[in-house]
Amino acid sequence: MKTLAFKVLKAAIIIILLSRVCYSQTNTLTLTFTAVENTQYIQLENIRILNLDKDCDTMLYWNDTVLVLDYIVGIHDHNPGPSGFDLMQNHPNPVVDQSRVHVYVPQQGEVTFIITDIRGRKHFVQKQFLDQGDHTFSLIPGGDDLYFLTAYYKGNSRSIKILNASGKSRNSCTISYLGSSDRYSLDKAYQYRSGFEFTPGDELLCIGSSGGNESGFTKMPYESDTCIFQFAGNIYCPGIPTVSYEGQVYNTIQIMGQCWLKENLNVGVMIPGPQDMEDDGIIEKYCYQNLESNCDNYGGLYLMEEMMQYIFTPGTRGICPPGWHIPTDAEWKVLEGVVDSFYGIGDPEWDNYLAFRGLDAGKNLKSLSSWNSGGNGTDLYDFTALPTGYRTAIGAFDYEGENAYFWSSTEASYDYQYFRGLQFDNDGVRRESNFLGYWGFPVRCILD
Repeated sequence: MKTLAFKVLKAAIIIILLSRVCYSQTNTLTLTFTAVENTQYIQLENIRILNLDKDCDTMLYWNDTVLVLDYIVGIHDHNPGPSGFDLMQNHPNPVVDQSRVHVYVPQQGEVTFIITDIRGRKHFVQKQFLDQGDHTFSLIPGGDDLYFLTAYYKGNSRSIKILNASGKSRNSCTISYLGSSDRYSLDKAYQYRSGFEFTPGDELLCIGSSGGNESGFTKMPYESDTCIFQFAGNIYCPGIPTVSYEGQVYNTIQIMGQCWLKENLNVGVMIPGPQDMEDDGIIEKYCYQNLESNCDNYGGLYLMEEMMQYIFTPGTRGICPPGWHIPTDAEWKVLEGVVDSFYGIGDPEWDNYLAFRGLDAGKNLKSLSSWNSGGNGTDLYDFTALPTGYRTAIGAFDYEGENAYFWSSTEASYDYQYFRGLQFDNDGVRRESNFLGYWGFPVRCILD
């Protein structure tokens, strides 16, 4: 009869073995990108994806519009091999008919390619002696849905996943050598692709280019998805011309990859400026100079806590209509990069703090009238930012005609929240933060 100690030891060994299997599991998340201008499909030239949480990025070039993100659950034992050796993700992926694979070899030597299926069975083996540099191969998948291609070089290996979407039954899959690759494009691909890290829920900034224009959006993916870049501007959001909410009707405006409410939010019960807003289940607002007519013209003014409805999560709905939310700091940066005529989306200019940023982003967002001392804007994108002024920390109202401040839903530091500022005497956009309980600012909502 086996002893209790032996049974306990056996159970512990099984748990350890199962844990090693679970902790070494690799999962895949796929983002498929496409683009439209209004409702017409257009071709993307390239796509840049920045992981804002891990400070890394990657680049896709047409016709590679699918990003396959591998992430490890638990312990990650991958050995990337010698510095510089790389097997880049095939494109397009998934593969419909055939695909291309790029390999970078840091020194002349033999590279062995092995293709296996999900059960580990070998479908293809080939050895190739390659000179130092970039090399391109053509890949034709077999009849399975998923394959793994592994390249071995001087005792080191790199692997990629190949998704087969052809639906065709083939006896085997093959790769064949095409020759040396274009140095410039592959150097860029290598620079962006190597070292890209991802964990589900990371905030990604996606920037698409087409015809010399940029479109962008932020995304926090937890599962595979299709992402659509919109390249239209100065139109209402396709399919959503207006939004009715709490007795008010708001127009919408599409600004490339983002859909915004065109007017500041005007929701809630007006309270006097000196009175504090409370977490009592009733939405409250301030109206400039305590006049309801100013809320009709400018929208309401809200303390950050009331705007967020006391849920302090970036991108929360807050007091916005269903399906809309308070823009994050990153979403404001995308808007600034779209409307500025010099600094594009993702430019480090937009990370600056306590300063007016950009060349003319503020001017292009400001309304055509109502700003003091000739400080009107061009309103190029129909955002129509009005000089609302704000409710001060002591409950007074000031700076109508001179300033427009907008909250974000992103915390800058403990009890401080990022906001944006437009001013009559400056063409840029100010990014700073303020103690969350002090000032009352207007609110713009952005579509989920």
